[in-house]
Amino acid sequence: MRALLAALTLLAALPAQAQETGLVSLETADAGRDWQAVGRLDLGSRGFCTGTLIAPDLVLTAAHCLFDKETGARNDVASIEFLAGWRNGRAEAYRNIRRALPHPDYVYGGEVGVDRVAYDLALLQLDQPILLPSIRPLPTAAAPVVGGEVAVVSYAQDRAEAPSLQEVCHVLDGRPDILVLNCDVDFGASGAPIFAVQDGVARVVSVISAKADVEGQKVALGTVLDGPLQILRAEMAAGDGVAHVSSSGVRILSGGAAKGAKFIKVQPATP
Repeated sequence: MRALLAALTLLAALPAQAQETGLVSLETADAGRDWQAVGRLDLGSRGFCTGTLIAPDLVLTAAHCLFDKETGARNDVASIEFLAGWRNGRAEAYRNIRRALPHPDYVYGGEVGVDRVAYDLALLQLDQPILLPSIRPLPTAAAPVVGGEVAVVSYAQDRAEAPSLQEVCHVLDGRPDILVLNCDVDFGASGAPIFAVQDGVARVVSVISAKADVEGQKVALGTVLDGPLQILRAEMAAGDGVAHVSSSGVRILSGGAAKGAKFIKVQPATP
């Protein structure tokens, strides 16, 4: 962990990557055709996150989206709805949630720490599978290497009515379970899929967990899927898992009505 924190504090000194692209709103059906499996995950009156269909009945998102940020309690599954391909007041498919399963090692509450990002992953089982030909579940893959080019599709508090695509951003640093990226994310982007193109196919390699401030530079932190997703799939197949709720350690900075991606300030490593 100290090595990762040290790397984060030195990001400004890293060599410049190839030019990142800006966010492009996918407001039309044609623009969003390849991304219909990405949807807005409405959390009742508590805002929204972003989620991705990775199987006909499974949505991948961030674990912290399943918790009320004021009380630390698990959100009522009955209040969560997945809006696949949501844009301009209409979704390609609407589904309620049957089960919501955070990673068994994820602990909500207290101060947001970098270690927590490693487990900030959740699977949601839909009440009915989505079998529409226009909405194809997206494949997953191993994490890209440092310096690798990635893309992200997300909703956020100022672009809640249509997803936005950042076609090119980069992996700046990381470790086997966490990626540090220069992708443009904001509140509501929690759980958004990070893609890498492999063999001509866009595959989900991580999800957005948090946004960190590193000496004034904004970076995004992503949870790597290797290992944690396998555990979640096994837990989902076996039945309900256990929600770990704790009041120790983490402070979540408010992001307004959207209540989405967390903002954390990464502190220098302590002796």
